[in-house]
Amino acid sequence: MRVSFIVNGASETADDVWEGESLLYVLRERMGLPGSKNACEQGECGSCTVYLDGTPVCACLVAAGQAEGRQVRTVEGLAEGDRLAPIQEAFVEAGAVQCGFCTPGLLVQAHDLIERRPDPSDAEIREALAGNLCRCTGYEKILDAVRLAARRKAAI
Repeated sequence: MRVSFIVNGASETADDVWEGESLLYVLRERMGLPGSKNACEQGECGSCTVYLDGTPVCACLVAAGQAEGRQVRTVEGLAEGDRLAPIQEAFVEAGAVQCGFCTPGLLVQAHDLIERRPDPSDAEIREALAGNLCRCTGYEKILDAVRLAARRKAAI
């Protein structure tokens, strides 16, 4: 089947999509957007999180056909041209990026949190990121990065 949707602001089409193919597979393998990671394929780790019509979802759990005519925003789409998004800059500055496997999903979730709650409490940050697993950082640097991005957004 053919699937067409908007990805990071651009119209995209994938042909010969198998009915059981995930949105994650189409994004990575057919559209050349490797940012979202394929880790658990069960929606447990959050590394494949993308926006679907403005709502964070695990792309491994979304059938590609469900994205037909909809808007998808990946971690690559958070950047503004060649400039990293503030949350991406904060992750780099705070040392929140280790192996990088969990980073794309954490970035999308953290971006969504700060858009909804510009000054989140630590409890709100932890709640928002609860579905994203990281085995390298111990989470403190990730929390530091979200706090830094939120402070910067508040200062604008």
